Amino acid sequence: MAPTAAAVAQLRAFDEALPEKTSHAADTLRLLDEVGSPATTAMAGPRFFGFVIGGSLPVTLAANWLAGAWDQNTGLYRTTPGTAYLEQIALRWLLDILRLPPQCTGAFVTGATVANMCALAAARQSLLKAAGWNVEAQTFWCAPISVIVGGEVHPTVSKSLGMLGLGRSRVVKVPVDGQVGCGPIKLPAISGPTIVITQAGNVNTGAFDPIGEICQPRPCRGCVGPRGRGFGLWAAAAPTLQHLTVGIAQADSWATDAHKC
Repeated sequence: MAPTAAAVAQLRAFDEALPEKTSHAADTLRLLDEVGSPATTAMAGPRFFGFVIGGSLPVTLAANWLAGAWDQNTGLYRTTPGTAYLEQIALRWLLDILRLPPQCTGAFVTGATVANMCALAAARQSLLKAAGWNVEAQTFWCAPISVIVGGEVHPTVSKSLGMLGLGRSRVVKVPVDGQVGCGPIKLPAISGPTIVITQAGNVNTGAFDPIGEICQPRPCRGCVGPRGRGFGLWAAAAPTLQHLTVGIAQADSWATDAHKC
């Protein structure tokens, strides 16, 4: 259920000048509840289909409350060993769930955009280093690297490519094959350091690239960067959908967002 127009209009009660003095905690919480609660959308259950936002279970909500009470900044193991250790275990479980090589490493980030940017930054560094190009010392200008994506590449990938200096207009887009998937179907000739980005599950149609075919070893195997990113990696956890993710483990890196999962 969406908030009413009246509830949204009532949010103006929050718009006040920066207070000169502190207020009572109970009054602040009462204001948040009386004004904020009616303006929220009921997205905590399985029947919410707006955008790609998932619900929660009672146990996950309680765990989130507990994490908030712990108030840990989990960037450093030394200061927050408890939560850092839990992250390590959760990442190991993810490798098992998504059927990825057990020697892989990973990290939890804020979303798909940052996940794509981290994977692409690692690919850029690795490929240019192999080509004898020190990106830290020589910058990106004239860097010998190409990028291949599908015609329906997710906006988070395009945004990441732009932020990393890999460009957008010079990226090669392979036409979409509506019968098979939503990304690279037939790769163009590859020469030199190249990043090939596939999509596991178009967010609107669910269509998959033939990732296993694209990730087949080829003569310039060492020149091909991260592939297999998207929301559909979670299909590996479903016995009836695992066939869609065959070959994903051959990619060099992965980025995914749990969303409704």
